[in-house]
Amino acid sequence: MKTDHQIRKEVEEELDWDPSIEAASIGVEVHDGIVSLDGHLPSYAQKLAAERAAERVAGVRAVVVKLDVHPPGTFLDEAIAQAAREALQWHVHVPTDAVKVRVERGWVTLSGHVDWGYQRRLAERMVSQLRGVAGVVNNIRMSEKTAPPDVEKRIEEALRRHALREAHRISVDVRDGTATLSGRVDSLQDRRAAIGAAWSARGISTVVDKLEVTAGRRTS
Repeated sequence: MKTDHQIRKEVEEELDWDPSIEAASIGVEVHDGIVSLDGHLPSYAQKLAAERAAERVAGVRAVVVKLDVHPPGTFLDEAIAQAAREALQWHVHVPTDAVKVRVERGWVTLSGHVDWGYQRRLAERMVSQLRGVAGVVNNIRMSEKTAPPDVEKRIEEALRRHALREAHRISVDVRDGTATLSGRVDSLQDRRAAIGAAWSARGISTVVDKLEVTAGRRTS
């Protein structure tokens, strides 16, 4: 089992390994397997990449992100909004004109309705990669659709297809379009994969994450 010191060292190494991240701008602290990232970065995309990098390290139970984004240069909100609208309109998996964009001081707010959970997540991911974006608020809602009666079974099968070793330890409960995941997983990456599988199911409008990360560790 890893100590907090070992986890910190490996998180710092993982941040340095990722060429999309300015690792020197990020401070890392670890307590009881919980990683805190602090500092200033030039893009929101780097902030997300840093969070994912920390999650990749075995033994990390949770990640607290305290990173500020300060894009270099001057980016007008109007230009960011236009770039976001064009990116969404050109992507084949995002329904045309389904997502509305509002930008204030670099913060992008997405609203509207889509049919699938993956479309909601995709829209956010696309906008997050644009220059000048300081943060994203995703208020996109799911259109009301009835989930098939065997949706719980389908989600469980998807978890097994995604090679999650903990699939048998994850309980799936679906009520009124809300999928609740409970149980245990070994890593934050596995938790992210499980949530993604649930979002991809037909008729799911909300995913409630009650999964516990049980990575082995020592705090000394």
